[in-house]
Amino acid sequence: MNRSQFLKLNAIAGLGITLFPSLSFASEIQKFSRSQLIGKGNPDIVGDSYTSKMHKDAKAAFLKMKAAAAKDGITIEVVSAYRNFQRQKEIFEGKYQRFTNQGLAPLDAIKKIIEYSTIPGTSRHHWGTDIDIIDGGVSPRPKSVLQPELFHGKGPFCKLKEWLNSNANSFGFFEVYTDNANRRGFKYEPWHFSYAPVSKPMLQAYKKLDVQQILLKEKIKGAEHFTPEFIAQYRNENILDINPKLL
Repeated sequence: MNRSQFLKLNAIAGLGITLFPSLSFASEIQKFSRSQLIGKGNPDIVGDSYTSKMHKDAKAAFLKMKAAAAKDGITIEVVSAYRNFQRQKEIFEGKYQRFTNQGLAPLDAIKKIIEYSTIPGTSRHHWGTDIDIIDGGVSPRPKSVLQPELFHGKGPFCKLKEWLNSNANSFGFFEVYTDNANRRGFKYEPWHFSYAPVSKPMLQAYKKLDVQQILLKEKIKGAEHFTPEFIAQYRNENILDINPKLL
C-alpha cells in the first residue's frame, strides 16, 4: 500500500467515526466478554477484599472522590463493591430458601427478593463499577447501615448524601436507583453509586445477552419460574429502569 492509499483509507475511517459514532462505540462494546458481564471473571478487577475490589478505572476515580470528601470531613467507606456470580448466587438462593420455607410461593419469594437483591448474573456489582457507600466516620454506627432513612433528614449519613449530591457526578459516579416516584424495579438505594464511564458501555453490551438462557444454564434455585414474561419485566424494570444518566 502506497502513502496516498494509506492516507485515503485513514480519511475514510475517520469520516465513518465522525458520521457514525455508534460504529466506534460498537467496537468498544465488543471488548466485554460474557464472563465479565455475568460476574464470572474480569481481568480488570483490582483489589483484595470484598470492599476494595473494583474495576481498575472505577477504583482510581473512587480514590480521588474519597480524598476530596475527606478534605470536607466526610469519610467515605465502601461496604460492598465487586461481587462475583457465586457470591450473588449464595445471597439469592439463601433468601429463596428462607422465604419458601416460611410458606411463600416460589414466584412470590422471588418477587420479594428482587425488591432489593438482584438475580445472580444480572447484578451491576458483577462489573466492578458499582459501590455501596456510607460515612465511615459516624459514631455510633447504625446496626443496619443500608437503610434509606439514614441518608436523609437527621440521619447519620445525611451529610454524606448531601456531599455526594453536589460532587459525585464530577468524579463519574451516579446514583443508580433514584427516588423518582415513577421509577420501577429495585427500591430506592441512596448508597448505591455507579462509575458511568465503564458501566454505561457494559450495560449496552449486557443488553445483548439472552438473560433467560443464562439463568437456566446456571441452574439457579427457582429458575424454572423465570418465564419469558418474567424476564422481560425484570429486564425493563430492574435492569433498565435506572438513573437515565447511566443508560
